[in-house]
Amino acid sequence: MGSGALETNRLTNGEAENSLHKQVSPAALDNSLSDASNAVTDPDVPAKRARLQKELTFQDMYQNDGVFDEDEEDDSDWEPFQLHKCVEFEIKKWCCRNCTMTNLDCNDCCYICGEHRESKILSHGFFASPLAQDEDLIEVHGDVKGLKDVGSQESVANSSTAIGFDERMLLHAEVEKKSPPHPERPDRLQAIAASLARAGIFPGKCYSIPSREITPEELVTVHSLEHIESVEVTTESLSSYFTPDTYANQHSALAARLAAGLCADLASAIVSGRAKNGFALVRPPGHHAGVRQAMGFCLHNNAAVAALAAQAAGARKVLILDWDVHHGNGTQEIFEQNKSVLYISLHRHEGGKFYPGTGAAEEVGSMGAEGYCVNIPWSRGGVGDNDYNFAFQHVVLPIASEFNPDFTIVSAGFDAARGDPLGCCDITPSGYAHMTHMLNGLSGGKLLVILEGGYNLRSISSSATAVIKVLLGENPGCELENSFPSKAGLVTVLEVLKIQMKFWPSLSPIFVNLESQWRMYCFEKKRKQIKKRRRLLVPMWWRWGRKSSLFYFMNGHLHEKSK
Repeated sequence: MGSGALETNRLTNGEAENSLHKQVSPAALDNSLSDASNAVTDPDVPAKRARLQKELTFQDMYQNDGVFDEDEEDDSDWEPFQLHKCVEFEIKKWCCRNCTMTNLDCNDCCYICGEHRESKILSHGFFASPLAQDEDLIEVHGDVKGLKDVGSQESVANSSTAIGFDERMLLHAEVEKKSPPHPERPDRLQAIAASLARAGIFPGKCYSIPSREITPEELVTVHSLEHIESVEVTTESLSSYFTPDTYANQHSALAARLAAGLCADLASAIVSGRAKNGFALVRPPGHHAGVRQAMGFCLHNNAAVAALAAQAAGARKVLILDWDVHHGNGTQEIFEQNKSVLYISLHRHEGGKFYPGTGAAEEVGSMGAEGYCVNIPWSRGGVGDNDYNFAFQHVVLPIASEFNPDFTIVSAGFDAARGDPLGCCDITPSGYAHMTHMLNGLSGGKLLVILEGGYNLRSISSSATAVIKVLLGENPGCELENSFPSKAGLVTVLEVLKIQMKFWPSLSPIFVNLESQWRMYCFEKKRKQIKKRRRLLVPMWWRWGRKSSLFYFMNGHLHEKSK
């Protein structure tokens, strides 16, 4: 869910650039140009200016426009033609509503995702046309408020799928508007909400639970008191940052408390039987938030809060499956010494070069809880449905079945979806639907899906809708075709199996079978390469020469005749 080093640098540089543009007024710019002209004629001006600069701060220099106008020489005939040229040729840009990428004004569609600059994805969800404005679709104005107002009545009374949402979570936003905007933005929830409303899923087939704020007593079971206080103190500031990419405003603490409270209540409702399953449509996300730190866009760890709430409601063993493209380092830290919570994560790792750098296959838990952290670290980007499906069948489901959880939580980041600007992977909505369907067979169907990352609005809304349809009982569709893993995916799964079979006996036969298949594959590939290489070699008779080859040919021919 968090961003990498490049994303952090972009945010940091953007912050500095925007603050500079805001401070420099046209009047100040004119004065600075005038000072440059005067400095040429008066040699004492640079010395005077240097003394004044030592006495003034950077901000004072721009608030006192005439402080350096010592020279009274008339410069009314000077025309700042250079400034006019800059303004005349200023490059106009716009940011894509779907993926936040910056585009030139001459293009009407995003060069990254192809979304039209006037796309109505916030009101129509993924049903909106990506290429032009939709004139034939009626806007859904109640896409957000409707979620809050729906109660467990009318047609939703018979539903067994609960949704957790509160529109106050939309108030969590970066105060300083930057270009491009921060990827973790309120639009994410709005796009999902619009898609669910247009599909008739919610309001309609699901029901909402009343929202509440998590209490400090509940949070302290997950986070340190210092961390809780550091989040709460942000209410006193208009804008603040925990890390260069993790922002907060005066409403962020409330949004984080609401998100955690909704997740806790959904978990309790599902464990107690008041709901069969649920989807937490919440933000800010949580799986990077550890015991003592907020990072990676995350403030409170929603999945951890839900796991402890489920145990308080009667679930002895809880499985947390994290399919966000980034490793949930915060969730792993919280439960790495806890044998009652099994944490399994599938994520890009690339030898620790992908954010946050944790989640190697060797990280298995500690202090007697070895084996209760299972990391499936992909070695490259572009991982798609086949690799995830293969990992589910050979690692996730065997371990989960042996663990036999009473309750299952999915940290559902959709930033591994096709088209996501941060994840750069290739999972389709159908792929997410199939993974949800496979997890539905665990813990008697008691399943809670919690929104984490995902920064392409079209991808996140279509994927979330596909997942909720499975929660409602719909079939995910036909089986994934050609679900053979990539070579890199197979190597990763074998690596994980070799490590984890020390703790989970059911993995041993799977590892032996896959390893034999891998050896056969390598042998067959090597044989084909040798055969191909032989074809490319110069024939033996050519090296003998024409006379020698003719002699051997005739000799062999005559020898056969004599027989």
